[in-house]
Amino acid sequence: MYRTLALATALLAGVAFATPALAVDEINVGPGLTYAGAPLGLRGVDPVAFVERGAQVAGTASHSAVHDGVAYYFSSEANKIAFEKSPAHYTPQNGGFCTYGVAVGKKFDGDPRFAEVVDGKLYVFLNEAIFHEFQKDRAGTIAKAEANWSKIRHTAATAL
Repeated sequence: MYRTLALATALLAGVAFATPALAVDEINVGPGLTYAGAPLGLRGVDPVAFVERGAQVAGTASHSAVHDGVAYYFSSEANKIAFEKSPAHYTPQNGGFCTYGVAVGKKFDGDPRFAEVVDGKLYVFLNEAIFHEFQKDRAGTIAKAEANWSKIRHTAATAL
């Protein structure tokens, strides 16, 4: 009986912790967990409102969806539904890390206050100064970030 109980406990623990979010630093999230049981992405800013309207609108926990182990908040049920139909269209590029940082091989925090939608894709940046650097060469920075992301995606931010 004890052996069966121990085996069941081990299996449940494995299932409880087996989520895509366990990969090291692949998506930039806030500390702690949301009510949905996953860490918060994009600091609670509604990614659908951002991509579709360029508006930095705060989402709410009452309209949340989890994708790849990350919770995203939305300002409306309609935005949540749009996200659930096409999450890859709305999630920030480079796992939500600073695009300029990824372009130079680093994973810096991405702050949605400093963000831009380019060709329908959402890019976030560390701060205002870095955002202005990005604006000097959008295409070049994005190309470098795309080339680097596949190399650093599975690497912990502290190891870069």
